[in-house]
Amino acid sequence: MPTDTARRSNRERTEATRAALIKAARELFVAKGYADTGTPDIVAAAGVTRGALYHHFDDKQALFRAVVEQESAAVASEIEQATAELSSPRQALLEGGEAFLRAMSHAGRTRLLLLDGPAVLGRAEMNAIDDAHGARTLREGLAEAMQRGGMRALPVAALAAILSAAFDRAALEIESGGRKKDYRQVLEGVIGGLFGE
Repeated sequence: MPTDTARRSNRERTEATRAALIKAARELFVAKGYADTGTPDIVAAAGVTRGALYHHFDDKQALFRAVVEQESAAVASEIEQATAELSSPRQALLEGGEAFLRAMSHAGRTRLLLLDGPAVLGRAEMNAIDDAHGARTLREGLAEAMQRGGMRALPVAALAAILSAAFDRAALEIESGGRKKDYRQVLEGVIGGLFGE
């Protein structure tokens, strides 16, 4: 009969193997792109067998989804940390937007979440991942701002989708060498407009 220590050790080994695969895959997907990254490259970089990869993930696409899910959760966490103590909905939107742009400047994140993610997983799957993380908190923040009376009442889901698209585009442009200051200024103007400024 396995002991708690043996079970914990197996669980720790399982978690360590999964983490190693995700880390190695992330590095390779960023460096080479999804299409040019093979599973032999991933297992070699992770220091595991192909059997271990297929024990944890059905295929390369499932592993890619895990990488994207982890990245999306990291972005949402950074936004939530930046806005947790703010009582002003306007300030929370501004700080959340700034936190998003900072989070997206992490090497490879724009490629994973905004370019390869939709191409590999499809828009519906990316929306589902986003809904589990950042999109949900954005919708909640917008709804609260409207309920408190500071923001113009608009359809929340549509507004969240449009703001998300604007921030995604800003992240892509900044990644391509656009002036961060310019995009921040425009996004601040858009948010200000929602508050009647």
